[in-house]
Amino acid sequence: MKKNRILAFVSMAMLCCFLIISCSQTIDTSSSEPTTSPVNLTVSAAASLKDAMQEIKPIYEQKNSNTSLTLNLASSGSLRQQIEQGAPVDLFISASPFHMNILQEKGLIVEETRRDLLKNQMVLIVAQENTSSVNIFQDLIKDTVKNISIGKPESVPAGKYGKEVLTSLGIYEAVEPKIVFAKNVHQIVNYVATGNVDAGIVYQTDTNTSNKVKIVANAPEKSHTPVVYPIAIIKDSKNIEAAEQLEEFMFTPEVKAVFEKYGFITLNNNS
Repeated sequence: MKKNRILAFVSMAMLCCFLIISCSQTIDTSSSEPTTSPVNLTVSAAASLKDAMQEIKPIYEQKNSNTSLTLNLASSGSLRQQIEQGAPVDLFISASPFHMNILQEKGLIVEETRRDLLKNQMVLIVAQENTSSVNIFQDLIKDTVKNISIGKPESVPAGKYGKEVLTSLGIYEAVEPKIVFAKNVHQIVNYVATGNVDAGIVYQTDTNTSNKVKIVANAPEKSHTPVVYPIAIIKDSKNIEAAEQLEEFMFTPEVKAVFEKYGFITLNNNS
């Protein structure tokens, strides 16, 4: 009888030990499983990149199912001011080194992530059905040309470049009274396409967005500073690692093909 009690006690003890070990293993296994939270990255990009970025966004999201992108598209100057005011931005693509330089001087970007991504060209456009005699930049001083449009030089890089072109050609003062300043390049294209202005100065890539405008002249290469688009991660980003992965993706052949489709000149800056 005593022997049976001892055997029963031993069996019960072994069962308890087995249950404790099993529970312990279950807890350990569940706690070791990786848990990844969805990531949303906000990309502030120059308005001239709108069509390209809207095409790149679903490509990236399909390849990275845990990451979604929010595109904030506006003039580079406006985007820079938003970042200065603390807007939650992860990656910034400017249409001008000028605005990126300001953010860098203020310590608002991760300096080692800054790279030159793209180049563009400045052109003079008129409406597709326009029969005026605007064929070169110098034609803008003619009395038959009542108004032209460029971006606001202080906030729109295309406007800064446009002013440089007109100044370099020695005609800025003559045409200044005719200028209708726009808040971004898409507004300039719309002004020209609808006949609200006789001509406009935009990036070559902007002409791909409308079949109602045409290029009549390319700005001389030395008439303005190079049109370069730098990219960098914002220092206050809460998702630095994910932003770095996205930035690397922007330099891949697949993305370069999209940019080139829209007329941009891609760069191989991996420094």
